[in-house]
Amino acid sequence: MARGGDNDRMDDAPSAAQLSYLRRGLVQPGGKLPLFDEDGQAVSARTIRICIEKGWAEPWFDNPIKPDWLVCRLTDAGRHAAEGA
Repeated sequence: MARGGDNDRMDDAPSAAQLSYLRRGLVQPGGKLPLFDEDGQAVSARTIRICIEKGWAEPWFDNPIKPDWLVCRLTDAGRHAAEGA
């Protein structure tokens, strides 16, 4: 796996909530990460932002209907973290 820039910030493992979020992207086309958990509750914006900061997720596109939603996908580092934990 090529690593560089922000993806080098993998000095700690994902929390249980972060890991659950990241693992759901493993089975989605393009590594799309969920907006809602298995119970239909919105994934915490804090969880999403930390995953972005750690380089495990990246914003994918803006949703013009819901601009406050963070639509993200797994990065290579996120895939590695989700599969290796």
